[in-house]
Amino acid sequence: MSAPSMPAAAVTPRDPWFRRHPPLALAVAGILFAGVLGLRMLFGSPVDAYSMLYALPIVLIATTFGLRAGTVAGLLAVGLTVLWAMTQSVHLAPTGWASRVLPLLLLGVLLGHATDRERRAHEEHRRLEAAALLHREAIEINDSLVQGMAAAKWSFEAGQVETGTRILDRTITDAHDLVSSLIRRADMGARTEPPHDRSTSLHGPIRILDSSDGPAERSWAEADIPQQRDASA
Repeated sequence: MSAPSMPAAAVTPRDPWFRRHPPLALAVAGILFAGVLGLRMLFGSPVDAYSMLYALPIVLIATTFGLRAGTVAGLLAVGLTVLWAMTQSVHLAPTGWASRVLPLLLLGVLLGHATDRERRAHEEHRRLEAAALLHREAIEINDSLVQGMAAAKWSFEAGQVETGTRILDRTITDAHDLVSSLIRRADMGARTEPPHDRSTSLHGPIRILDSSDGPAERSWAEADIPQQRDASA
């Protein structure tokens, strides 16, 4: 019997072993079911509580695969209990059946449902974190491009056409590269190229201005732009 499929994105290295290795968890659960059934057949009696040991494989399957598998595991435990009663000619009162069947079924259903909810909440948390990261990077990209275009504008106004053209070309190239990288990350969920150096928004000497810089530092001298906007060509 093959293991039920699990979303690959939901598994992380920090998850417990049974979520990282679902086939192994299914095999262990099968061994537990067989072991409890054998114990029931060989040493069981109508008054013992061996049937409650079926809770172990039910918990393992429900926490690994979720609601559907947990429900199936609970039904399997009930079926094995019925098999024991039929083969051993055990007659139980309705209350005896209820005390053995209902806890196992409820355990599989409730724990499986809780596992599914926890997994969905984890995926939503990861999605929101990724969206927040992309939002922050989009703001940084916007700031970098605005500064580059402002530097080009100041160069043109100062008569430095060649410098302004060079800055504008670099800004356009960076805009294409940065936005393309952002789109690829949004579509593929992983960066396909080395991270962009945030210390320089352009490949040239223009740097991103920090809000802590003083008035003397907040200039475009590093871009070879005259500090006086009315300088002659």
